[in-house]
Amino acid sequence: MPQQEVETITASTYGYIRVSTKDQNEDRQLIAMRELAVAEKNIFMDKQSGKDFRRPQYQRMVKKLKPEDLIYVKSIDRLGRNYEEILEQWRILTREKRVDIAVLDMPLLDTRRGKDLMGTFLSDIVLQVLSFVAENERTNIRQRQAEGIAAAKARGVRFGRPPVPLPENFCQIHMEWRSKRITLKEAANACSMPVGTFYAKAVRLENEH
Repeated sequence: MPQQEVETITASTYGYIRVSTKDQNEDRQLIAMRELAVAEKNIFMDKQSGKDFRRPQYQRMVKKLKPEDLIYVKSIDRLGRNYEEILEQWRILTREKRVDIAVLDMPLLDTRRGKDLMGTFLSDIVLQVLSFVAENERTNIRQRQAEGIAAAKARGVRFGRPPVPLPENFCQIHMEWRSKRITLKEAANACSMPVGTFYAKAVRLENEH
């Protein structure tokens, strides 16, 4: 009798890239994936803000995964926005999907290195420490930004769009309005402004003087 052929399923290698805004450059992560010979069709990339974390390409990749596949990520914070989310994604990938993960910036985070209990234990400890450090650094960055903005405001630095200069006839119209020679609506029309805008600028002018 002919021997029955057994179908073998080969493992695939994937690369996941995420940049937090559409203005960030993904070249560094992309070059790293190509140096590892990850097939272009297996490189998935999301460009999204921190507020929008649906990550359609990441979800597409996860649906393709099968046991013993391998995922490369450049750094641990590509997997999530915060400590809890990174740990949750790691759990889903390694325990539910049963795939391997290799974090390029941290060689200790490579699930291929130790499949025994001690290897898994050490990997989990390193993961939790690095996830906490990544989230703590993001918190510190936001705090430094807030402190920098507060200090700049204290020095008189103004943020946002520069104010639109007042029309040349504003002061004259303002005096006529305050003298009740014209109405507020007439004054606003004379300066080509909405009534509310004219009134707000008039009050600001008076407070400055």
